[in-house]
Amino acid sequence: MKIGILNLQGAVSEHYDITKKAIENLGINAECENVRYADDVASCDGIIISGGESTVIGKIIFERGIDKIIKENNIPVFGTCAGMVLLAKKIDFNQPLLGLMDIVVKRNAFGSQKNSFESNIKFLGEDFNGVFIRAPAISSYDKTKDDIKVLATLDDQVIAIKQGHNIACSFHPELTDDTRIHEYFLKEVLQCVE
Repeated sequence: MKIGILNLQGAVSEHYDITKKAIENLGINAECENVRYADDVASCDGIIISGGESTVIGKIIFERGIDKIIKENNIPVFGTCAGMVLLAKKIDFNQPLLGLMDIVVKRNAFGSQKNSFESNIKFLGEDFNGVFIRAPAISSYDKTKDDIKVLATLDDQVIAIKQGHNIACSFHPELTDDTRIHEYFLKEVLQCVE
């Protein structure tokens, strides 16, 4: 199994490092590598899209045809912060979106860079340290879809959600030493390759 860390902008090295640790913790036969082009993405079983500038990342994804590869091959995606924005069907701004999840996202829902914060959250009922940097939030999601599951909330705002094998988080689990959320994604990808 191969996990690609989309290396276009953002906290790429942090995602790479924590994904390697998550693979080791699970004891699975997998590798991760930084990917930048559609051909690289095509060889992956799962993709991680980090935080950064969602408009820039989205533009490059479409210019390089990465969106087509992800959709044609039904590759599971884990998006954090800007990655969450890109996974949405609709946001409060006009920009390219992958539109893989039936969610509506508000960019910068928790304020600007200076409003960044950390908070204890419950991810699937377990305590987790959430790092929020210019974080988006889900303003609504399609409650009629059987494959949507809310994974975490903060002050009644949805901050982590799963649809099918795709996962979107408002916060940055890669900026902690806790591998559990990355392990959760790896298990989703494993279900697709077994």
